[in-house]
Amino acid sequence: MFAAVYDDKFKLVGSARKKTKGQDGMDAGLARINDVIADALSNAKVEPSQVGGCGIGCPGPLDLKKGVLREAPNLGWSNVPIRNSIESRFKFPVIVGNDVDFGVFGEYSFGAGKGARCVVGLFPGTGIGGGCVYEGKIIRGANSTCMEIGHIPIGAGGLPDGAGNVGTLEAVASRLAISGAAAQACYRGQAKALQKLGGTDLANIRSGQLAESIKKGDKAVEEIVKAAACHLAVGVVTLVHLLAPDIVVLGGGLVEAMPKLFVDTITSETNKRVLPSMKGIYEIRAAELGDDSAVMGAAAAARSEIVSNGEKVGS
Repeated sequence: MFAAVYDDKFKLVGSARKKTKGQDGMDAGLARINDVIADALSNAKVEPSQVGGCGIGCPGPLDLKKGVLREAPNLGWSNVPIRNSIESRFKFPVIVGNDVDFGVFGEYSFGAGKGARCVVGLFPGTGIGGGCVYEGKIIRGANSTCMEIGHIPIGAGGLPDGAGNVGTLEAVASRLAISGAAAQACYRGQAKALQKLGGTDLANIRSGQLAESIKKGDKAVEEIVKAAACHLAVGVVTLVHLLAPDIVVLGGGLVEAMPKLFVDTITSETNKRVLPSMKGIYEIRAAELGDDSAVMGAAAAARSEIVSNGEKVGS
């Protein structure tokens, strides 16, 4: 979890981090969310009464009107009253959105997608999130978030994703899927560098370890990551055919650790698969803001929505 406090010109004035621990349950998760916000405010030396609004990005589909996280499959949470919990404690207005939606909005507002008419984002991590900003607005349903690109089926079978669906993009191309395949390579003696860095324990095979093992010569790991990138390209092709974006932003820890591998592979594979008439209309870029994309996007969206409702905005 990462919380940041910005002034009215989006200058960072304070921040805080805590680990997300889905196994602790929903109530503990809500308490941790509130605590990291409190820590960020303390770091910024800002009182809750000085805050004009708060945006929070959540990993999963939402009830936008109620500010409820409907489901977070990879955390095991459902029907989480995020907005009510934060507003009850801090007494400032809160908007709740999908974390990738806010990440894409952050890149549209301040980063790789700045100035574009249509920006789509694909963010592989524990799951795979997608988002779209079209003419300055986040594409969402009337009552729920959308762009759940990770759960689009791309095959008839295979292992299940975090929601229990088989054959989806997330099931074959998320960091968890990549780490699982890399752990098998370690077990078979095909990834000597990764064996030293993280072994076969999935908890120790993260984006940085994967990138480092490739640098150290683990060809098996490189092929696993490239195969996942080729699957991700199928998702990008789908987004291009549906939305004809001018910018496709790739984000998340995997891309941040290996930007050239992902951008080059996905660009090449996408160009092979899109309709000839759609080649050249888009550019695929790595996200520029890192961890700041979602928090800056959440802050920008909160400012926009709260201002539109006529409320005062401060930090």
